[in-house]
Amino acid sequence: MDEIVIIGAGLAAVTAAESLREEGFVGELTMIGKERHRPYERPPLSKEFLAGQQPIDDAYLFGADWFTDHDVRLRSGVTATALDLDAGRIGLDSGEWLGFDAAILATGAEPRVLELPGVERAHLLRTIEDAQRLRRAIEAGRRMVIVGGGWIGLEVAAVARAAGLEVVLIEQGPLPLQQVLGERVARYVADLHLRHGVDVRTGTAVEEILDDGERVTGVRATDETLPADIVVMAVGATPRTGLAESAGLPVGDGVEVDERLRTADERIFAVGDIAAASNTLLETRLRVEHWDNARRQGELVGKTVLGGTAVYDWAPYFFTDQFEFSMEYVGHGSPDDEVEIRGDLDAHEFIAYWMGGDGQLTAAMNVGIWDVNDTLRSMIGTRVDRTELTDLR
Repeated sequence: MDEIVIIGAGLAAVTAAESLREEGFVGELTMIGKERHRPYERPPLSKEFLAGQQPIDDAYLFGADWFTDHDVRLRSGVTATALDLDAGRIGLDSGEWLGFDAAILATGAEPRVLELPGVERAHLLRTIEDAQRLRRAIEAGRRMVIVGGGWIGLEVAAVARAAGLEVVLIEQGPLPLQQVLGERVARYVADLHLRHGVDVRTGTAVEEILDDGERVTGVRATDETLPADIVVMAVGATPRTGLAESAGLPVGDGVEVDERLRTADERIFAVGDIAAASNTLLETRLRVEHWDNARRQGELVGKTVLGGTAVYDWAPYFFTDQFEFSMEYVGHGSPDDEVEIRGDLDAHEFIAYWMGGDGQLTAAMNVGIWDVNDTLRSMIGTRVDRTELTDLR
């Protein structure tokens, strides 16, 4: 194997490049990145950087010299436009074609945008430029409406309230995050935001983003018009699967890969936000849009491409910080699971355990209690006696 091309330049991509070199690959290694930045982490964009607590330079994964030192050809500001499986080559928007012996798809996801009048006036949050624009808007703004009550929407709400803005968060469902956390814990998160002055509107749909011809003036929702000078669209993300689809690779909710991140073509692999991968621990296909998964899958694919036998066998993990609510979550729970709480909700120091109907632990979340996540991870997928569950302190 002489030439490997990584399409994408996010965390999964750069970790894959690092893994390939660590596993002994000495051939030509090219990384194609649509953005003009070198690879960076996205979590700070809705957390420390957006809050003005961290310079954007801290988000970069490696210095520019890392790519030279590891002989990785980083092509920034370049987009892959075609994947020709028959010829074994990748077309670029520059008109060039790159040959490959193996290719790793790490094209990530893009923000989902509702089809609404005036939606082009809304802020999205995916890239460094998005975060810089939104940060400037927060510094100058007074009223924000956030469309969507997922993790990004809630994190932005917390930052904006800390900056003194009036914030309305619109969630079409009964509670923010209810489909992820279930009613009890979702209610805890909603109450947290309400106590901090976020106006949480549930069961509400947005119909139009209003402007005066120059700037945003508000949002027309189901029952009323809400004034705003900033509107943030945070209704999830869509995997960028177009390249795989055009090449005829199987695509469902992401590019379908096996437990070793291999597509139907033995030369093509997929990782990170676009990979709908077979998880051997949970015995299901998962597509996970979180930092930890991108890092772990990047490490795994470097081994797989070079013939390794390791598999995707870990539970998903993510974290968030909102006001005094800081947590880590591991597993893959269902809103229908029963939830057991151990600890003190009022003090924001507790562990939530999600249990399936068969008594199996599907997920766990530690809030304000640290150095326990490895223990919780080891419990996922096992049957537990709920009378013996504790807050692990």
